[in-house]
Amino acid sequence: MASWNSVPLHVSSEVLGWIAFISWSISFYPQLILNFRRKSVVGLNFDFVVLNLTKHSSYLIYNCSLFFSSAIQKQYKDKYGQKQMIPVAPNDVAFSCHAVLLTALSLFQIAIYDRGNQKVSKVAFAIVIAAWLTAAVCFFVTLHNHHWLWLINIFSGIQVCMTVIKYIPQAVMNFMRKSTDGWSIGNILLDFSGGIANYLQMVMQSLDQGSWVNFYGNVGKLLLSLVSVFFDILFMCQHYLLYPTKKRKSETSPRPDNAKPLDRSSSENV
Repeated sequence: MASWNSVPLHVSSEVLGWIAFISWSISFYPQLILNFRRKSVVGLNFDFVVLNLTKHSSYLIYNCSLFFSSAIQKQYKDKYGQKQMIPVAPNDVAFSCHAVLLTALSLFQIAIYDRGNQKVSKVAFAIVIAAWLTAAVCFFVTLHNHHWLWLINIFSGIQVCMTVIKYIPQAVMNFMRKSTDGWSIGNILLDFSGGIANYLQMVMQSLDQGSWVNFYGNVGKLLLSLVSVFFDILFMCQHYLLYPTKKRKSETSPRPDNAKPLDRSSSENV
């Protein structure tokens, strides 16, 4: 493992990494708590949850493989340079494990709580099946040629694709409903903080090494941050600007024609 050249940059990277881990890890809980309090998952898009589970499972495989496997680390260094640091930190592995567990818990809530008329779309099912079939084919190919770094990059690519796709159903659902009710903004704010911290952690490592291999050597982690931040900003705009709470309340407040008969007659006499 390559060593750090600057203690301040090393410390900064570690701090940012754990800020990202804590922010991303806590970001799962507001939605879970909201579902529990409402005993309902209406407003939470099920496609998002299913795609998110595939995304985090793929990311877990990538992180654990690159962090624990000496054979894969050797292939990484052979490709990008012997002095390059492995771009997966302990907080990445810890986050992935936690994310898979909490996303599975979200699916359990979907199974037991009020769902209204919502269901997982056939498109989401098809995407998930296609992703895992691709991974299975690549795995059997790798058993023959032992290109393990190539294989885990396939999993990284899957998680990037899932990251890009998974937010779209929820964003469209919010737009169609003209509301973010049932979708926790706390999740988004924490996810946004984690994305920024994760990106800055990669910057610290690149500055220390005097190389940007850390970015294109781990494209999945880079795109994970950038895509997450983009959609987080979109959701914040939906929640605070397009469909704010006051506006939703005013739109759902009783109209004059819904008033009691006594009030209508009184107004007509006036």
